[in-house]
Order: sequence, then structure tokens, then C-alpha cells
Amino acid sequence: MAEKGHTPFSFQDQTWERYHNSFSGMVVAPTGFGKTFSVFLAVVIDYLNHPERYKKGLKLIWISPLRSLAKDLAKAMNEVVDEIGLDWEVAVRNGDTPTNIRRKQERLMPDVLLTTPETLHLLFSQKKNSRWFKNVNCIAVDEWHELLGSKRGVLVELAIARVRNLSKKTSVWGITATIGNLEEAKNVLIPYEGVKTTMIKAKEKKKIEIISVLPDEVEELSWAGHLGKKMSSKIIPIIYENNTTLIFTNTRNQSELWYQILIEEAPDLIGQIAIHHGSIAKVQRNFIEEAISQGILKAVVCTSSLDLGVDFKPVDCVIQIGSAKGIARFLQRAGRSGHSPFETSKMYAVPTHSLQLIEVAAVKEAVKQNEIEARYPYVLTYDILVQFLVTLAVGEGFNKEETYQFIKEIHTFHYLTKEDFDWCIHFITQGGNTLKSYEEFHKVVLDEEDGLYKVKSRRIAMMHRMNIGVIVGEVMLFVKFFSGGYIGMVEEYFISKLKKGDAFVIGGRVVEMKQIKDMTVLVKASKSKKAITPSWNGGRLPLTSGLTHFLRLKLSDAIDANNRERELKFLHPLLKRQQEKSHIPRHDEFLTELIETKDGFYLFMYPFEGRLVHEIMASLIAYRLSKIKPLTFTIAQNDYGFELLSDQEIPLNEENIAQILSKENLMKDIIASINASEMASRKFRDIAVVAGLVIQSQPGNKKSNKSLQSSSGLIFRVLNDYEPTNLLLKQAYDEVFNYQLEKVRLQKAFERITESKIILKRAKDFTPLSFPLKVDSLRGTMTNEELSKRIQRIQKQAVK
Repeated sequence: MAEKGHTPFSFQDQTWERYHNSFSGMVVAPTGFGKTFSVFLAVVIDYLNHPERYKKGLKLIWISPLRSLAKDLAKAMNEVVDEIGLDWEVAVRNGDTPTNIRRKQERLMPDVLLTTPETLHLLFSQKKNSRWFKNVNCIAVDEWHELLGSKRGVLVELAIARVRNLSKKTSVWGITATIGNLEEAKNVLIPYEGVKTTMIKAKEKKKIEIISVLPDEVEELSWAGHLGKKMSSKIIPIIYENNTTLIFTNTRNQSELWYQILIEEAPDLIGQIAIHHGSIAKVQRNFIEEAISQGILKAVVCTSSLDLGVDFKPVDCVIQIGSAKGIARFLQRAGRSGHSPFETSKMYAVPTHSLQLIEVAAVKEAVKQNEIEARYPYVLTYDILVQFLVTLAVGEGFNKEETYQFIKEIHTFHYLTKEDFDWCIHFITQGGNTLKSYEEFHKVVLDEEDGLYKVKSRRIAMMHRMNIGVIVGEVMLFVKFFSGGYIGMVEEYFISKLKKGDAFVIGGRVVEMKQIKDMTVLVKASKSKKAITPSWNGGRLPLTSGLTHFLRLKLSDAIDANNRERELKFLHPLLKRQQEKSHIPRHDEFLTELIETKDGFYLFMYPFEGRLVHEIMASLIAYRLSKIKPLTFTIAQNDYGFELLSDQEIPLNEENIAQILSKENLMKDIIASINASEMASRKFRDIAVVAGLVIQSQPGNKKSNKSLQSSSGLIFRVLNDYEPTNLLLKQAYDEVFNYQLEKVRLQKAFERITESKIILKRAKDFTPLSFPLKVDSLRGTMTNEELSKRIQRIQKQAVK
């Protein structure tokens, strides 16, 4: 470092010293400040000072959430090792690693192994695998904030517990950006009694400049997506002003659309602009990442596929299309630019409709107050526990009592009872009480000779290894040219809608579908102007609770004509119209609007709690209103509120609105208003796949979603009828309430509404807040051309 004129940051020095003194801990520092080297060099320095502490083979396991991140880190680590002259091997192992490299690693593990949670569990399923882990000195978990609060995080917790059970001297270090619950994040990662722990925070702060790109004029009736093309002329100069720009979108279909919009606006960029998302061929993704590193590309339109800590030094500018939907995500993306500690990260926020400028103002306020969302961990995920036990049984086998003890140490299973653990053992050996008659569920047997639980069937072992992991996504189909050449992947449900000859966009190219053969879509190049953009599920991100809090505060102050905030000043005509036609809710108020048109009777409510919460709230309010008067509603929602439309007058007034919005009997009414059983059945599908009740991948075959739902749905109904105490069934309902229905957030929202002043307004036509909701409800029933004409008509009527 001295040779290069670098001085370690104090947090790096501190990490090296704490690691040397046998601490485990968590390093918290901004992007680009060398978090990686704080932990990696700690191990290297300790080795150079005390080589006797380290044995031949695996010394450091580095877990990262992304394959591309591991590749980039390995390159940086190898440079350090070479410069020091250390005879260490640093290697990557994940789903992309060739078989011959894997076999070589299994004969002699590298000194440093960079891997993913799933691949590490795959190693546990190998015979005689414990020999690789007995002398591991350190496990580092990169981007821990990304893994925490997901089932992949539980895989990490179990992997650490397993390695520590084999090598008690293993220290555990997490590397993370700032999140709202840092102390809890550290305790989830390192929950072990008797382990010295530390939290090391960088004093240095990353400078971030957030710049709103404003439209030429503010439309008083704005709607989601309409600003898209209009803003492209403002984006092109930004691209040319900077070396390399990452243009973030929230969805894959958005990235495809924006790639087309930008090359249409500036054809000169062809060859200098690329597109990057998870459904593009791996070879193309790798090529693009390399081109960014070398500064060859002027711009890359991307999704969260480039969110995490891949170090692209030429990137000096980031553009966010639309809302980032969360404070942490916004900062994460901003940090991709100005990667050096002393550079300023530049983030241009480009709204796709005017109201998103309030979200930009909200993010700025959150950054100023240093407020970031928390990530909450999973507990008692029995599907992962069952999978893990079978993994151990496929590998070397496991001792029941010893395994129970080390599993119970980790946060997720801290409350695991002996009875529940015995249920899991009974489940993997007999299929539980209900499925014990079916031999295919008798996967694990107790070996009488050594007292270990083992999988002795080669077929079961093979199937299990093929299905290790917790990501149960949509079934994907490969897209290839008839003449040869792989382009990318699309989801099965999207392709099922297309007819032969239909054109669609993928990887920035327009192609025409010719036929589907097995799991492959064969296409040819097309010049069609009517190409469809694939819509990938996972699509529309909801606003986080952290951002909605600041959004409500900003909106509360928005009508102040003296407000000097650039975004709110620009929006003043729109906000003034909202105030004149209806009302702008203060932070301690709750706005409801009733509007009657020739289409029917509308009810709009604005909790500002994000799309997912509004979806449930809309069903609940519709249910409560229908108890007063039997009505049929059509429902639409966005991140700001929801719409109920009926052909009859809605029985809501000043006398009963408080009762309709009451927090009393909340969960009881929610269960009555939604099909909780159907939701649990869908959730059970994912749980059944993780737990191995239904097999997703088989040699040469991958079950379709329809087939998986059919198989798991049958088991779900049987368990509901005959074994309602089944832990996997219970987990399905728990996950529906805690994660899909966001039970805690819903309850807090209704508590806030109960304490707020309820404002009921009767408007004569659509207001700036209600108009985007009206447009969203029309989207699913009209073509783009029809929709555009209808919107113009409504806007004209509203202006009269």
C-alpha cells in the first residue's frame, strides 16, 4: 500500500488488529472504501505473522450473493497475493465453474474459496467433505445486508454453523453497507456464545450528489410511464458528458424498453451502449462486465444485476429511471459511480411520472438524516432445515443430537424445540404421518453401524444435489436463433401468450417467434415495429416502509409556495391543483376521495404504504363496505394508494368511515377478505420445492410451474385435511401473513390511520393523486393506442 501511496483507513487497521486478537465481527463502510481488503488482508497479515496457525488447504471461505461479484473479487485478491509474493491459490466455485476445475479443487482445496451460499451447501453433500473444512480459519460474508432477510441468508447461517462445528477456531466476519438494524444484523450472523464480537464502522462518509432531471413542464394530471420517451433527450447529454454511465431500471422489461428508446434517440450510441440483466446469456453478460471495466462502453442499461459491489472504476455517473423504491437501494446504486473513496457518487433521478419527484425529495431527506431501512431475518424456516438435514445425510451422514445442538445455536432456529426437530427427522425418514405410505418420501435411513442418518439411494442423492437451494423462480425458456446462437431467456408464462410470427424484444434485438421445441424458443431476426417487450415476474417493486415515511413528510410540506426544494418547487402547479380539487394530506392526516363519473362510482384512499400493502388494504376495505351493502368492485393500486370502482353508489360517509378504517378485528377481516388458503397453497409450492416434497429439476427435465403447482397443491390439500399440524403447512401460512401480507406493516399502517385526522373529499373529476390509479386500472384492458386516446379524453374533461 505504501508503494502505491495508499494509507489504510482507520477501520481497516482496526479490523486487522481485532482479527489478530481472535474477534469475529462486522465491517460497515461505504462503497469503494476497501471493505473487502479490511477482512481479506486481516487474514493475510495474520498468516504472515503466525503461519503456524494455518494448515494446508482451505483457510478462508468468502461467501458472496452474486457470481459476478465473486469473479471480480477473486481478480483483486489474486493481484494482492501476487504482489506480496504469497504462494496462495485464490479460486471461485459456483454454478459456472467447469467440472474439471471442480474435481481439481476437491483433490486439494485452494487457500481462498469464493463461493455462493448454494454452492457451499452442495459441497456439504459430497462424500468425505468434512476434511475440507476442518482447518478453516475464517468465513467472510460479503454484502450481508443483501442476504439478511432472505432464505439465502438462512443458508449462510447454516453453512457457518456447520463449518464452525468442524473447526471451532473459525472466525466469522460480515461485510455490509449501512442498514437500519446493524446490531441485529451482527447478532444474526454471529450468535455464538463465548465468541468475542465487534462492530467496526468507517468514520469516512461517501459524498453523494443526487440530481433530479426535470421535464420541460409539469403535467397537472401525470401518470406512470408517460414521461419515458420525453426524458430520453435529457439523458443523452448526460451520457456524453461522462466516461461510463450505468442506467438503472427496476425491471427487465423496462431495461429492454429503455435500451430501444436511447438508441432511437441517439443512433450514434450503437456499439457504445449495452444492456445487462439476469435473463441475458452469461457469455454476453461477462463480455459487457469486462467492457465496462475497460471503459469501452459509454452506457449500460441494467437492472439489479449490477446493484452490488462489482468494482467498475470507469463508471463516473449513474442514472435511475423511475423510482428506486427504497433508500438503501438508491444509495447502493449511487455507489456504483465514483468508486474511489475521494470521488463523489453522482446519481441522476429521471422520473417516469411527475409525482416520482416527491420520492426523490424524500430520498434526499432520508440521506440527510442518515435513515436507512432495516432488513428483518427469517425464523423457523422448516423447509430449509429439512433440506439441510438431507444434504448432510447425502454427504457424510449426521448425528442427531450433535446436529440439533449446532443448529439450535443459530438465530433462525434459536426457538427450535426438540419436538419440532424430531418432527423434521420423522419427515425425512418416513414422510411424516400423512405421507408415510409413500416410499419416495423415505429418503434418509438410520445406519445401525455408526448411528448416523444417511441417504443410501444414489437416485435420491442425485436428485437432492440437483435441487439444493432456496430460489424458486419462474420456469425459464432459452431463446436461440434458428441458425444457431443463444440470445437469452424468457419466462414460460410470457411465451405461452405468443403465437407463431409474433415479434418480441430480448437483449436489445427484435426477434420473431418461429416455434417452441422442448425448453427452447427458436426465433429469427425481425424488423417489426410492433414488438412486445417481455414482462418478467418479480416485476414491480413496492416502496419500502422507510421511504414511505419520508414521502408522507415531504407531501405534507409540499403545498408551501415558499418551499425551496427543487423538486417540490417544480411540482407546485400539480400540487396546487390537488389542493384546489381535493386536499393534500399532512403527515397526521389520511385522505379519502369519492368521485362519480359516467363509468361508475370511485373510492380512492391514499395510505402511502407501497403497492403490496395497498393490495391487501383494498380487499379489506371492499370486504367491509360489502358488509354494509352488497357490491362488486374492480380494484387497482399503486405505491401511493388504491382505487375501488363500483357501478353502484359506495356506502361511505363521514359517519362510518372511521369504522371502515378501524384497526379492530383487522387480521380476522383480512382473512375473510382474501383467499388466504389459495395464497398459502401458492406459497406452499415454493416450500415444497425447497423441502424436496416435489422435485423441480430432474436429469434432462425441469417441471413447469403448472406441474409443480398441481403436485404441491394436491399435497397441500391432503395435509390441510389430514395433518393440519404439519410444520411445512404452518410455515406456508406464516409466510403468507408475515411476508406477503406484511402483517406487521399492515397493523402499523392501521394504527397510524386510526390516530390520524380522516379527510373525506367529494371531487367532481379526477385529481392529480387519483389520475395515475385510474390509468393503471385501464392498462390491463386496453391496447396502448386505445389507452393513450382514453387518457387524453379524461385529461380534457378534467381541465374543463
